[in-house]
This record gives sequence, C-alpha cells and structure tokens, in this order.
Amino acid sequence: MYFLMTISENVKSIHADFKKNSKTKRLVFSALFACIAAVLQAAGGFLPVLGYFISPFATAPILFCSMLSLPLGVMAYFLTNLLLLILQPSELIVFPFTTGLLGLSTGAAFYFFKKRISIIVTGAAFLTIGIIILLNVFKFPLLGPTISTSFTFLTTGSIFLFTCIYSWIWIDIVLIIFKRLNKALTR
Repeated sequence: MYFLMTISENVKSIHADFKKNSKTKRLVFSALFACIAAVLQAAGGFLPVLGYFISPFATAPILFCSMLSLPLGVMAYFLTNLLLLILQPSELIVFPFTTGLLGLSTGAAFYFFKKRISIIVTGAAFLTIGIIILLNVFKFPLLGPTISTSFTFLTTGSIFLFTCIYSWIWIDIVLIIFKRLNKALTR
C-alpha cells in the first residue's frame, strides 16, 4: 500500500554518503541552504503578490538540510531565522512556526521513521501546532480574517486535514528532487 511503503532507506543511504564530506563542506552546504530559505521566505515581503507564491518554497532548503543531517538542519533553521531578522523582520513570525517548522519536522521524521504515513503525520502535526500557536497564542491572522483566532475543534481539524495533504505533497516532491540532488552532490 502506498502510505505504508518504506521510504527512508534511500534517505539513510544518502545521509551516509553526505557524512563522508568534510565538516567544512557540510557547514557551507547548510549555510547556503539557510540563505536560500531566507531569500525565498523574504520574497513574501519584497514581492507583494508573487512573493506569496514563492515563500512556501522556503520549506525545501530546510527539509533537504534536515534530511541530510539533523544537526545541520537545526542550524540552518536558526540561521534562516537570524537572516530573516535582518532581511524581512515581518516574516520572522511566520517562518519559525510554519514553513521552517514543516521543513525541520519532516526532515527529522525521515531520520526517525520509515513509513510514509508516519512522516506525513509528523510533518502535519508540527505544522498544525505551529499554525494553532500563531492563531491562538499570538492572535496572528495567518489564514486571513475569515478564520477565527479563537480555538475550535472544527478549525483545528480542518487545519490538520489541510496540513496532512500539504505535507504529503511536500514529501513526494522532495523525494523526487532529493534523488536528483544526490546525484549532483556525489560528483
């Protein structure tokens, strides 16, 4: 069955190949991905309409980095937050709780779990928690004025359903790109 397939074995072999690189090369790789994530996330503030379609792609660099090395993924996540503080401080409230958190948690899920469904649910759960924190704790209208900032089970369930689909799409896209990226990295 599709959702019960083991998919992390490919990632673990690529992870082992990545560890063969020098520490300097791994740190530079992580910093480069943090810069890419910061620029993609900041696009939402620099390009008003087009940027909102570009900024969700900030998940990919953090996710790739976390898949290759969890400590370097965490470093890239925090470095991206620091870069956003300089580039676009208004995006700093969104990235740590949504885009960055999805990339970090999904990358960690690849490390800890083997089945596709476990990885999807882990990413979706963390993204849901991040969105709920923004909506209910910070009262930040992340989903626009139509979604209430007070807690309801209907809203939370709807957000979780959406994040499951969103996480599933990201995982499938990343697996395709990750295989191609591995070929480029191992040269």
